[in-house]
Amino acid sequence: MTDRELLELAAKALGLTYTGEAVPEPEIAAGLLKCGWNPLVNDGDALRLAVGLRMRVAPGQVDWIDGEWGGAFEDNDDYAATRRAIVRAAAEIGRAMK
Repeated sequence: MTDRELLELAAKALGLTYTGEAVPEPEIAAGLLKCGWNPLVNDGDALRLAVGLRMRVAPGQVDWIDGEWGGAFEDNDDYAATRRAIVRAAAEIGRAMK
């Protein structure tokens, strides 16, 4: 799965649509997420995603409190591994949504 697909599914898990369209200031209008939002590279975006989906987070791993998904990701950078684990968990939540 590409990073773009992960981000689209992660946004879906929050009830938003990721457009990937860059705008000067982040905005959410009519459920469309337009900004430089990228929890794969931005710690703040990843934290907001994890909190919004009620995840339990530890370095490189995530447990979704309201569901059964749990997973880990390894990287030389603990921060990058943790962000990716959050996005992957969110993408799984988004994929399971109908």
